Amino acid sequence: MTITSAHTGDTATPPPAARAMTLSDSAARRIAKLAALEGNPDQMLRLTVSGGGCSGFQYGFSFDTVTNDDDHVFAKDAAKLVVDDVSLDLLAGAELDFAEDLMGSYFKVVNPNAASSCGCGTSFSV
Repeated sequence: MTITSAHTGDTATPPPAARAMTLSDSAARRIAKLAALEGNPDQMLRLTVSGGGCSGFQYGFSFDTVTNDDDHVFAKDAAKLVVDDVSLDLLAGAELDFAEDLMGSYFKVVNPNAASSCGCGTSFSV
């Protein structure tokens, strides 16, 4: 995995897990497929954490083509995940996965910082 810092634009080896995220193979494939379906392979999946949800914090997903000064970009193959610095504090060491099961298909955050999460997996507490 190569990580490019949006702040410096330098490509470097991944930082320690304390300030990094990983993408599973299935998440990387799905992000690349969705970007291709949108007709813009430069689109990145943005993952944010905000207050709310039934457990205190909730995950938010959107596509973006712009990075901000406080963004961190994590790449695997053709897929890119963007996380802002404040959200990364709550996501450090997490993995983004994509699951397909009887409940449907969805992005799933495997977050070691979450002390508990709701039944649907979209919110958590620390």
